[in-house]
Amino acid sequence: MEEYLNEKEQWERLLAGLREQAPWMLAGVAIVAAGFSGWHYWQAHLEHNSLAAATQYSQELAAFTRNDLTGGLKIADDLDKNFHGSAYSDQGNLAAARVQAENQQLEPAAARLTHVMQTTSDHGLALIARLRLARVQLAQNKPDEAIKTVDAVEAGAFAARYAELRGDALLVKGDRDGALKQYRAARAEGADTVDPALLDLKINELAHS
Repeated sequence: MEEYLNEKEQWERLLAGLREQAPWMLAGVAIVAAGFSGWHYWQAHLEHNSLAAATQYSQELAAFTRNDLTGGLKIADDLDKNFHGSAYSDQGNLAAARVQAENQQLEPAAARLTHVMQTTSDHGLALIARLRLARVQLAQNKPDEAIKTVDAVEAGAFAARYAELRGDALLVKGDRDGALKQYRAARAEGADTVDPALLDLKINELAHS
């Protein structure tokens, strides 16, 4: 029947409808505004945390560069405590484990690598941590543990590097044929993730001796 109402009646009806809907419309606007404000706050919070973590990570690397092992390890531990699960925390632990291994602190290096391997959400990083853990185990003269470590998962893109590590462990155990097989497998997997010249050297050494 609206087509039969005059302009004044239509206007009054429109105003009445707006009065009825106004509380709901205002509530909707308030909810949207609160949601936007919360999202903006959360984004700012994430950016602040990311900047703080990046700063601590840079401080850790700087400490290691000036050979401050104690200071660098403390920063790495603080980074893991304050930003556990972040990419900076994972990278900080990997860097700390490398320095510990270089300084023959093999047990704490292994513990740190195990921590990264078990807690990181980055699958590729977990594979790297696992490989480095196996190398530390080799340095501890634990070839059987090193083999178990790399055999526990599918290596994926790291298959060649895992095979080379397996070969190194078998060579330590005195299994020259097994080591040669693994080195050849690593070479066949592709030269993009391993040092082909070093692998060829290992292969030639075993194949012609």
